[in-house]
Order: sequence, then C-alpha cells, then structure tokens
Amino acid sequence: MSEYLLQMTGIDKRFGGVHALDHVNFAVRPGKVMCLAGENGCGKSTLVKIISGAYTRDEGEVLFEGKPIQHITPAESSALGIQVIYQDLSIFPNLTVMENLAINSEITAKRKIVNRKRWEQTAKEALSKIGYDIDLYARMGDLSVADKQLVAICRALLFNAKLIIMDEPTTALTKKEVDALFKTVRQLRDSGIAIMFISHKTEEIFEISDDVCIMRNGKNVYSGPTAELTRKDFTYYMTGRELEDDYFVPTNISKEPVLKVDHLTWNGKFHDVSFDLRKGEILGITGLLGSGRTELALALFGLGKVHSGTITLNGQQVKITSPIDAQKKRIGYVPEDRLTEGLCLRQPIADNIMLASLKQLTRALGTLNHDELFEKSNEWVKKFSIATDDAHKHASTLSGGNQQKIVLSKWLNNDLDVLILNGPTVGVESWAR
Repeated sequence: MSEYLLQMTGIDKRFGGVHALDHVNFAVRPGKVMCLAGENGCGKSTLVKIISGAYTRDEGEVLFEGKPIQHITPAESSALGIQVIYQDLSIFPNLTVMENLAINSEITAKRKIVNRKRWEQTAKEALSKIGYDIDLYARMGDLSVADKQLVAICRALLFNAKLIIMDEPTTALTKKEVDALFKTVRQLRDSGIAIMFISHKTEEIFEISDDVCIMRNGKNVYSGPTAELTRKDFTYYMTGRELEDDYFVPTNISKEPVLKVDHLTWNGKFHDVSFDLRKGEILGITGLLGSGRTELALALFGLGKVHSGTITLNGQQVKITSPIDAQKKRIGYVPEDRLTEGLCLRQPIADNIMLASLKQLTRALGTLNHDELFEKSNEWVKKFSIATDDAHKHASTLSGGNQQKIVLSKWLNNDLDVLILNGPTVGVESWAR
C-alpha cells in the first residue's frame, strides 16, 4: 500500500502565456494535515482545481490510493472521496441547514420527490460525524461564518471523504472560532481522513499542520514535515528573500482632522461612535464579528442609516447619502467581500481599475477614451505588480491577492481625502500586508 493517499508528480499547467504550474510535485499522507502555502498567484488554486477535476493538467501524473487518475470531472473526484470546501463555502443561504446538508445527496441519487423525513435523517447523520449540534431548520444565511464552516465540513463527510481540502477556512473567524475549527480538524485527522489546509497565516500553519508544501511562482520550493521548518525559513521559502520587521511611522500629520465623527449612531448596529482622523494618519477600527465595525464603514460611505450624530469633512458638517455622494466628497471604500462588492469579475482588469474614474476618461457625447483607459490601468498594473500579461483579461483570472490590488488601484486612481479599508487583508498573506 502506498505511503500517500494523493501523489502528484511533474504537474504542469499553462493558461496562454501564463505558466501557472511548472512541474509541481505534491503529496498528502492519510491521517495527516498537509498545509499548502504560497503567495497569491503562486499556483495554489490551480493545483486544487486539478485535484478536484475542475481543470485538466497539461503534463504530469496523479495517483490516488496508489491508482493513476487520468482526466476526471468534479463529480468523479467527489466519488473518489475528494471534497473541497472553498472560501465561499458553496452554500445556499436561503435554505435551511437540513436542506443544505441533504440536497447534494438527493441530487446524486437522482431523486425527484422530496421526503422531509429522509432529508432530516441525512442531515442528522452528517452532523453526528463530528458531534455537531445545531438547529436543522435554521436558515444558513443567518448563521455565523464558523457555523457555516462546520455545516460545510459535515456535508463533505456525507460523501465518505478521504481527502478534505479547506481553502483558507479561518479567514473570517475569531480566535475562539479558529480553536473550535482546529479541534474538528484534529478529530478528522485522527479518524484517518487526510486534510489539505490552505492558509496565509503563519501561526496557524505551524499549529495545525503535520507537513508543509510551499509554492512560489508556480513551483514547489519546499516539501517536508512542519517540525523541520523554522518560521524564518518558512518566510524565506514563501518570498525568496529575507524580510525585516518594518513599522508604519506617520509623518506630516495635519493639525486639523480631515474626518471628524461625533456620537454617530445607527440604531441596532452601532451606538455613540466618535473619532478624529487626520491627513497622513492610519486609524484602526476593530471588533469581533457583529460588533458594528462593518456597519460603521458602510455608514461613512453612504450605505447605512445614520439616526443621530454628525460627520464633518474638512471642517464642514456633511450628510453622506449614497456611494456616489461619498465619492463626490472624496471618500473611497474597499469592501470586505471583493468578489461580490468590489469587482466585476467578468469584465477586463483595466475596466475594473478605472471603474471609479470613468468621468476622467469620458469624451464629448459620453464616449470613453479607451486608449487612455488602458494606458492608465497599465500604470497601476506595473505599480502594484498585478500578475497579468494582459489587462484585457477578466478580473476572474487573477488570484485573490491580485484582485485586491485591482480594488485598491480603483480608488487610488482618484484624488481622495479618506480611504476606508474594510478587512483589506482577507486572503492576503501576512508577509505581504
């Protein structure tokens, strides 16, 4: 019997002129947690999609349980026991916990008639696999991110999972929720299930993983036991350079605040918030999930209801009624969820970068100056080292970190007084922040 559950050798994949994977070797042992690490754009997502059957490799060999795998579909990959839990969890927010747990089994069995008793039994069986207790009739959209994660894990276990791939599962979790998730991961590992854990957080990688595979520029540069790797070596393999601690020290801070918030209240969301923000200064606003931090950011960008309190910009008291109004007042906003709120994924990279600057590019009769649009967008591609060879390509072709660079470029191309960043490091490596 093979030492490895999954073994990939010489995996190569190209997308046009982009060499996404350059003869990568990768292996996962049964009953172990393998961490797949690497900077955004290094090829992690491409490797996962080849494992799951979403992409076809150009070259290389894949063995699962010692048997060669040729060209497979996602359904065939699932039948083998490979389950992927993506960042968005692939849930139906408008359905109940029970429906989310049972629906895939019903579709796989090609059943056409709904049997609530059978669905309930399927859901209870799934939850029992990790001893998780939750209201089966709770609406998924109303659950915390941590509870959604656990439901997604239970759903994966319904299909006799042998390898569970978790794509950055701790991104939106608190420390307490991460601890609970890790307890479940260890429980799955001890039961013999292999876990492929993708994370950007160094401390978590050293805490949960048995083995590490580090990728850089489409190649794997380190594979081995986590215990044999120091944190300094880990950072070097990730980046290819020695990094020194660097801290932001504000200079040339204005005497008067550019933004002043006094006793701001959005009933039921946040209450009596006050602060001053000066030019040249970074103000950190933090709190647990549900504390009101996101709602505060939305209110300052015209997407929330202010019931009392005042907002003062450059010495003038203002009301911000909409995002358009906020932009006119030289306020920008980078949302927490770039995929649904910050990007037009099926539009070109260049269009996304210039989306908030279209008036600058508009000619007479409302036509766009496309030459200037691509010239300006290419300046930001170079400035932020966005990993693309063509700004005409859709934003969906980029990794999460490169997509975040697009969202930042979109606002930095404007002459702003205030830029609000709501969770800007989601999906971005700690050494790149």
